[in-house]
Amino acid sequence: MQKRKLGNSNLEVSAIGLGCMGLNYAYSYTLDKQESISLLQAVDCAHSRHN
Repeated sequence: MQKRKLGNSNLEVSAIGLGCMGLNYAYSYTLDKQESISLLQAVDCAHSRHN
C-alpha cells in the first residue's frame, strides 16, 4: 500500500482515503450517528486485519 507523510509530522497515512462527507451532510440521505460509528468501526476492523 502506498503511504504519504502527513503534514510536517512523522505520521504516515495511506494514499487512498475513505471519503466520509456523506456521513453527515453532503448527500440527500445521511447516516445517523450510530450508523456512522458502526461503518467507521467496520472499516477500521477490516483495515487492521490486512496490516
